[in-house]
Amino acid sequence: LGRTQIQATMAVENVSVAFKLYCLTVMTLVAATYTVSLRYTRTISSGDLYFSTTAVCITEVIKLILSLGMLTKETGSLTRLKNTLVEHVFFSPKELLKLSVPSVVYAVQNNMAFLALSNLDAAVYQVTYQLKIPCTALCTVLMLNRSLSRLQWFSVFMLCGGVTLVQWKPAEATKVQIEQSPFVGFVAIAIAVICSGFAGVYFEKVLKSSDTSLWVRNIQMYLSGIVVTLIGVFMNDGEKILEKGFFFGYTPWVCFVVFLASVGGLYTSVVVKYTDNIMKGFSAAAAIVLSTVASVLLFGLQITFSFASGALLVCVSIYLYGLPKQDTSKLSQKDADTESKQRLITV
Repeated sequence: LGRTQIQATMAVENVSVAFKLYCLTVMTLVAATYTVSLRYTRTISSGDLYFSTTAVCITEVIKLILSLGMLTKETGSLTRLKNTLVEHVFFSPKELLKLSVPSVVYAVQNNMAFLALSNLDAAVYQVTYQLKIPCTALCTVLMLNRSLSRLQWFSVFMLCGGVTLVQWKPAEATKVQIEQSPFVGFVAIAIAVICSGFAGVYFEKVLKSSDTSLWVRNIQMYLSGIVVTLIGVFMNDGEKILEKGFFFGYTPWVCFVVFLASVGGLYTSVVVKYTDNIMKGFSAAAAIVLSTVASVLLFGLQITFSFASGALLVCVSIYLYGLPKQDTSKLSQKDADTESKQRLITV
C-alpha cells in the first residue's frame, strides 16, 4: 500500500511539473505575440484604425464563452451546469458585486495597455510593464498579510533601477505611421501597472478564500466586465461607433489580437490559482526577450546600451524575485528546543 501511495504521489508531481511547463510555454508565447501584434495593429498596419474599446469588450465576451465551455467540461452535464450557474451566478448578487471590482480595474488596465502600446515601442512597453511586480508585491503585503524576503525586496529595487534605465534613454523605433507621445505612453502604463497589481491580488484573495470553481469565478468576473466595457465603449467612442459601426477597422490581425488577449486572460486566472512566482518570472523575462527580437525585425528598433542594461537588470530581478524564500522553520524549531532544555535545566 505504501509503495502504491508513493507511486501515486510521484505521478501527481509529474503531472504538476508538466502542467507548469505547459503554462510557462503558453504564457510566454501569448505575452510576446500579443505585445508585438497589438503594436502592429496600432502603428504599422495600413488602413483604418479600429476602436480599442470595442476590442476590449469583445475580449471579455470571448473569455466568458471559453469559461462557460470549461465549466461545462468540469461539471460533466448540462443539468449540473445549469444548477451551478443558477446557484453561483443568478442567485448570488453579492458575489457578482464582489467580482465587479476586478472587472472595472481590468477594463481600465486593458484600455491603458492599448494607449501605451500606441505611444511606446513593444520592447519598452514590455520592460516598463514589469513594474507591476513591485506593485503586486506591495498589494500582497498590504492585502494578504504576506511577508517578502530581503532578496525579494532587493529584486524590487533592482527592477525599478532597470526600468529607470529603460526610460532614461528609450530605444528609438522607426517605421511607425502615427505621431507618438512617450509621456502619454508612460502615464498610461503607470495606470496599467497599478491596476494590474491591485486587481491581481484582489482576485487571488477572492479565488483562494473559498472552494468555488475557478471557472465560476471567471464567469462572475467576465459578466461584470462585459457590462463595464460596454459602458466604456459608448462613453468614449459612442458617436463614432454609431457612425462607422462596432467592427470598424477590424482586420484578421485585429481578430488575432483579440483572440490572444482572451487566451492570455484565461491563463492569468489559471496562473493565479495553480502556479508560483518562479514560473511567472521566467515567463515575463522570456516574453521580454522575444518581443525585443521581434521589435528589431518588424519595427526597426535600435537597441541602445542603456536599454540593453535596463532590460538585463529587469530580467535578473524577475528571476531573483521568483526564488523561494529560505525555510527557517527547522532552525526556529531547533532554537525553541534548545531554549526549552535550558529552562528545564534551570528548574
